[in-house]
Amino acid sequence: MPPSDHQRAPTPSGGSAATTPTGAVVDLREVVATLGGFPALSGATMRVEAGEIVLLRGPNGAGKTTLLRLCAGLVPVVRGTAHVLGHDLGADRAGVRPLVGLLGHANGLYVDLTVGENVRFWGDTVGASAEEVDAAMARMGVDGRISTQPVRTLSAGQRRRTALAALVARRARLWLLDEPHAGLDRRARDELDRTLDQAARAGATVLVASHELERAQSLATRVVDVVAGRVAPGVATDPGGGTA
Repeated sequence: MPPSDHQRAPTPSGGSAATTPTGAVVDLREVVATLGGFPALSGATMRVEAGEIVLLRGPNGAGKTTLLRLCAGLVPVVRGTAHVLGHDLGADRAGVRPLVGLLGHANGLYVDLTVGENVRFWGDTVGASAEEVDAAMARMGVDGRISTQPVRTLSAGQRRRTALAALVARRARLWLLDEPHAGLDRRARDELDRTLDQAARAGATVLVASHELERAQSLATRVVDVVAGRVAPGVATDPGGGTA
């Protein structure tokens, strides 16, 4: 997953795919996770199958961001069991990290590198070809002249599109997105939605937390409510948008 903003890129690390023992991409059972001693997740249970696009719906502070970060292996499991892509997060959080792509409120870009260098770096971690990297930048509208600009010179929207291009180039098996449409114009938002739909059709799984419910629900295959650190049963959505 892209890191927090840094000045210098570390050495890439790889990872191998794994099969979840339960058959699910995400399988959380009564998971408790704390932040600063506060229970940000207080018994969350959720199962997500391959190819789903799941919208996490809930108010600020409900635990949506913590849930995404836990699935990325960044938040420890205090109680309960959590398996993501075959990895037991209670025993091996680091093992899942090369297999997921997390885009949070921070874009996770190296500000002293250009747009192209950022996207190529993350593509290199999975052996993406130059053509794949170029296609990822073109898809998110950061190809051409903008690809040679240092990230520190970009607008907020351009940085967001660069981070999304890096995510596309990484070919993550599990996409974890926290307010992914933030900072994007209408055209970029539409392109992001098409990208997520295509990724899911190709077998990737997407968890997205968003307050743009109308747009997100039209894309999602299921909506789950996160309330006070717990996850309510999922509601299937119609292909044309809305809940069934």
